[in-house]
Amino acid sequence: MDVAELLIESYGRVDGVLTQAVDGLQVDDLAFRPDPAANSIAWLAWHAARGEDAQIADVAGVEQLWTSQGWADRFDLPFDDADTGYGHSPQEVGRVRAGADLLLAYYRAVAERTRDYLAGLREGDLDRVVDEGWDPPVTLGVRLVSIVGDSLQHAGQACYVRGLLERART
Repeated sequence: MDVAELLIESYGRVDGVLTQAVDGLQVDDLAFRPDPAANSIAWLAWHAARGEDAQIADVAGVEQLWTSQGWADRFDLPFDDADTGYGHSPQEVGRVRAGADLLLAYYRAVAERTRDYLAGLREGDLDRVVDEGWDPPVTLGVRLVSIVGDSLQHAGQACYVRGLLERART
């Protein structure tokens, strides 16, 4: 297995977890929050997709799908197009309302672009510095591990919140 195959396998796990978290839920269910300061399922799924979209676009040197494919218009959220959800207040989290089909379609578009980008990588590419604002500077390899870690973490959190929703119904 080469480095591209390993990364594609790792990133490929996010879709299954996100699907498990959102599939079959209605918009109100996706907006469920265990308490007023908690993240909703919809926000977690949206944020996972936005974070991956923004960061992969950055390292690939391309425009984010959020704007280039019109996802910002489809979601119609009251945020700047550059907003990925990082640092959102509880009030901003509550503004993310979207259906399961839209959330999954956006993530899958992002995942497809991510796969295409990863497929072209070679081992030596991972040492390229992509962010000199840190000490030590961040390499592409470190950034890619960080992105997939964040995506899986948020997808897992969304599954957890779904479990709380389902328990609250019984």
